[in-house]
Amino acid sequence: MSAPVRTKAPAWAIWLPLGLFLAFAALVTIGLLRPADRTVASTLIGKPMPAFALPPALPDRPGLGSADIATGKPHLVNIFASWCIPCRVEAPQLRALAGAGVPIVGISVRDSTEALTGFLKENGDPYQRIGADDDGKVQLALGSSGVPETYVIDGRGVIRYQHIGEIRPEHVAMILAKLQEASQ
Repeated sequence: MSAPVRTKAPAWAIWLPLGLFLAFAALVTIGLLRPADRTVASTLIGKPMPAFALPPALPDRPGLGSADIATGKPHLVNIFASWCIPCRVEAPQLRALAGAGVPIVGISVRDSTEALTGFLKENGDPYQRIGADDDGKVQLALGSSGVPETYVIDGRGVIRYQHIGEIRPEHVAMILAKLQEASQ
């Protein structure tokens, strides 16, 4: 039997793993220094609200339909739920906006009457109307990715702005400015 013939690897082959590692490290460093914009742009901005009619979420309050929003005056449409922690965070800002005369309507997602009643007692109630979206179809039709989300709707029922996540104190002035733009 003859001994296996050994061939010498090219000189560059020894440096290949190090080169691949350095290239990977450079890509990771660039990604950390310049993260991608993760903002989800709504495709419905500038388009009319999808047609919908939701039953009342509470027995003492009217439900919500797309026709209730196209009243000639801008509105906020807030998608929320009693089980949503960030919805509790934004509650003071919604009360402040309602106190400033902003009409706010709500879409309650996958909620019970009892839980919703408790949520509103605990966190305040800025809503003129609340529709029950028990199966989440209206939420999906609006392009909502979760709760809370808030939409600025102009007086003709056209979506002018989508705010993803809770409204924080630093967002109130911007929301008011978007409502002012929607009224023109």
